[in-house]
This record gives sequence, C-alpha cells and structure tokens, in this order.
Amino acid sequence: MGLDSQSNEPAATWILLFGSLILAAISYYITRRFVVRGMNAVISRSKVTWDDVFMRFHVLERLAMLVPVILLDSLLPLIFAEQTLLSGFIDRSFSAVLVFLIIRAVYGALNAVNEIADINHINRRLPVKSFVQLIKLFLFFIGVILMIAALTDESPIIFFSGLGVATGLVMLVFRDTILGFVAGIQLAANRMVSKGDWIQMDKYGADGAVEDVTLTTVKVRNWDNTITMIPAYALVSDAFKNWRGMSESGGRRIKRAVNIDVNSIKFLSEDERNRLAKVNYLTEYLPKKFSEITEANQLISNLDMPVNGRRLTNIGTFRIYLQEFLRQHPKIHKDMTLMVRQLAPTTEGLPIELYIFTNDVRWAYYEEIQSDIFDHIFAVLPEFGLRAFQNPTGNDIRYIKPDS
Repeated sequence: MGLDSQSNEPAATWILLFGSLILAAISYYITRRFVVRGMNAVISRSKVTWDDVFMRFHVLERLAMLVPVILLDSLLPLIFAEQTLLSGFIDRSFSAVLVFLIIRAVYGALNAVNEIADINHINRRLPVKSFVQLIKLFLFFIGVILMIAALTDESPIIFFSGLGVATGLVMLVFRDTILGFVAGIQLAANRMVSKGDWIQMDKYGADGAVEDVTLTTVKVRNWDNTITMIPAYALVSDAFKNWRGMSESGGRRIKRAVNIDVNSIKFLSEDERNRLAKVNYLTEYLPKKFSEITEANQLISNLDMPVNGRRLTNIGTFRIYLQEFLRQHPKIHKDMTLMVRQLAPTTEGLPIELYIFTNDVRWAYYEEIQSDIFDHIFAVLPEFGLRAFQNPTGNDIRYIKPDS
C-alpha cells in the first residue's frame, strides 16, 4: 500500500498541475471573452473619446493577463508544497512576472494618457510626453529592483539603498536625461516651447515647427523638411526665437523698404497736383493740405522762389498715398501698428519703409500679400514722378556714350 501511494503522488501532482493550467486558461478566456470584450463594447458606445484611446492601447487586455498569473501563483505553490525549493522558486518567479505585467499595463495606460494629451492639444501647453517618459524610466528601475528582489527573496530596501550608493554613477550615465527633465520643467513653467511652435535656433540649424518634445530632445521639422534634434537643456541655456506670439496674435509683420532715387524727388507742380487730386486715396488729403499750405504762405514774400514758403513734394504725397492705401487694404491688420516712414538716406537712395502687419499669418499667404503690395508700389512710383534706386547694370553702362 505504501508503494502504491508513493507511485500515485507524481500522477496526482501532474493531474493537479494540468488542472491548474486548464483553470488558468479558462479564467483568461472568460476574462478576455466576456469581461474585457463587454467593457470594450461599453467604451465604444460611450460619448467620450478618451476611453477609446485606452481601448486602442489594449490596457484592459494587458490587465487581463494578471488573472491567470495570480491564479497560478496561488495554486502552484500549494501543489508543490512538499517540494520546498521548487515551490519557493515558482512563487518567486510568478511574483516577478506579476511585477512585469503590472508595469506593462501601466506603460500602456501612460501611452494612452500621452495620446489623449496630444489629441486635446495639452502638449502645446505642457510637456506631457516628457513627464510620461520620466515616469516610465522610474517605473523601469523600480520594476527591475522589485523583480530582482522577488527572485532572490530579499527585501527591496537593500537594493534601493544600493542604488543610493550608486547615485553618482547614475547621474553620470543619465546626465542628459536629468538635464533634459530639469529643462523640461523650465520649458513648461515658462511656456518657452510647445509642440506646433515655430522656433528658430541658428546655432543648431533649426528653423521650423516643433514636432515633438521629449525628455531629452526637441524634434524640429525645418521648412526644407529636414529634421533637427535639439537637446532640451540647450533651449534653456542658449538663445532661440519662438514665433508663437506672432501666430497667436493673428498678425504677421512686414518690415521692408523701397529705396527712392534722390534725384527724382521734387516739388509738385500745379498740373501734377491737379492730376494727383483725382487719385481716390488722395481726394481728401490734397485739398486739405493745399489749403493749409496756402494759408501758411500768405505771410511769405517772394513765393516765386521755390525755397520760400511751404510746398508739396512728390515724396511726401507718395508717403501719404501709401498710408491711405494700406489703411484700406483688406489684408492688413487694422488693430496693429501701421506706419510708412522715411529712413535715413544712404548711398542707395532714400528708404521708404513699410511697418505693417498682415491679418493672415500663414507663410504662403503672407508672402503673397507682401508681394502684391510691393508690386503695386513699384508700379505707381512713376505716377508721382519717382524712381526706384538701382545700381547700374552692365546693360546701363553699355549705353553710356563717351564724350566726342
């Protein structure tokens, strides 16, 4: 009888082991088939969208893996209770697997959180991805320590204290990560850069839109479709230009001058004044200005001399024309600075500068508006008797005839 009972013990152990595995498989099937699928059906019918992101990252499916592992962790040590070493090894192994599966599920949830922040444009205000990566990094170290502690049957405190001793090595290895994290906090607190911003950093050859802000780097897609990776801490320690203010203001600046040939500047004759009075943008200005000048010149003698008294000039009239033209232009922002000013003359003529803002900040449309305005300016210059300054070309020199 003793021999029969001893021979039956391995068979009974294998039967219990096989039964435990079948039970674990059934529990996983029920959890996936009914519980997870039922919850996913509820999520699909809900009006909110954030839960759909969790479903897309299979968070519930990852949590479902815990059910059979917990079941086997409870049953197998009991089945092999008489085999102390094997029972302890199985118990420790499943504890390590549980830690791995929990961290895996949390990773999926963190990925979903980052995706939700991206969909809701929270990443434009806060570097959510940087915080997610930092949490993943901490979870990785904590998970490794807990798994090693479980497999060696030692207290995790021992390994954590050893990690404290190795802090110097950790800081050396993860220097960029630590600097990037600190820089990420500063970037977020001061709203220095966010996903979607247009930044310009000549030191790194970056001039384009920010595509991603991670724990250690900022990814910039330049306008020529090249990619520039900038260390996150470089954005704190070095100077860069962020065009976000321009985009949010709704106005983009035009600051460009047209150089007028000084030799074409003159007083307006009466015929020229009468002709320009027919220009729509000058119909109010010219009569009013002429009355003012006439009144001021009543006390002036010898008005036949051009230098005596006040007179209208073609350059001044042209500047007023441009101001009125821009005020009535449908693509110019009326609530921002609108100025046509005369700069100091140079060897290339007299600059008349436009300092205005378009009401469309999109690059292609901005360039089109700017080009249309200056096309018009160059075309109307002859109407005022003005010429744009241009250095002589080879063709100009060819037509110069030497004195005979």
